[in-house]
Order: sequence, then C-alpha cells, then structure tokens
Amino acid sequence: MQLSRKEILEKLQEIMVSINENEREKMESTTEDSRLIEDVGLNSVGMLYLVIVIEESFQIKFEDVGTATFNTIGNVIDYIEERM
Repeated sequence: MQLSRKEILEKLQEIMVSINENEREKMESTTEDSRLIEDVGLNSVGMLYLVIVIEESFQIKFEDVGTATFNTIGNVIDYIEERM
C-alpha cells in the first residue's frame, strides 16, 4: 500500500514523539522543512533510533546512507517514498 507524503509525515511525527516524549508539541508540529538536528533536536543516537524505527515501521532498509544524508524531514520522506 502506497502512503501519501502527509501520511508518511504523520507516521514520522509519531515516531519522533516516541523518541522524545518530552518534546511532544515540537515533534507533532514538524513539517517537511523541519531540520532534523537544528529544529527537531535529534542527536546521533536519536538519528540512529529514528532509522531503526523507520525500517521497522515502513518495512524498508536503509542502504548506503549515513545520517548526514538527511537534513530535513522532507529528505527522509523522499527516501521512504523511493523505497516503498
């Protein structure tokens, strides 16, 4: 089943809330333009956890990419769409 960009964004927001429950409001208000480090506040451990949960949630594999590949939520959505 193909998800829309909006549906992927909503699922990513849920995942990010699970990573940092204390920042629920910030995580739920992220957009495709939100930067993962500067706006969302993910550190390297958070980024790794995000990749693992995305792989499980979307049934995809991250191959030949590093966390530096993704600057924004939109970059992550693009990658997920390509792999689904």
